[in-house]
Amino acid sequence: MSKNLYVGNLSFKTTSDDLRRAFESHGTVTSASVVMDRETGRSRGFGFVEMSDGGDQAVEQMNNFELDGRRLTVNEARPRTERSGGGGGGGRGGYRGRN
Repeated sequence: MSKNLYVGNLSFKTTSDDLRRAFESHGTVTSASVVMDRETGRSRGFGFVEMSDGGDQAVEQMNNFELDGRRLTVNEARPRTERSGGGGGGGRGGYRGRN
């Protein structure tokens, strides 16, 4: 059964390929990605690994494992929750009640 794993506390220098290599010894890695900040292009310090098998073993073995000088936090990823739309903007730009 396929599992999607959350991997936190990544070093900012850890790449998606590094993440894939770290998890491959525990099962078949379908995908591995480090989440990047849209504005700066830098790592946000966490990522996701999808495994077609070995996911439970990977969580057990890789949680608290040291990679690139950091102790990883690994657990099964929770489904993403829908966020309500819009940026909450609109309105009068902060010039309330000006005459």
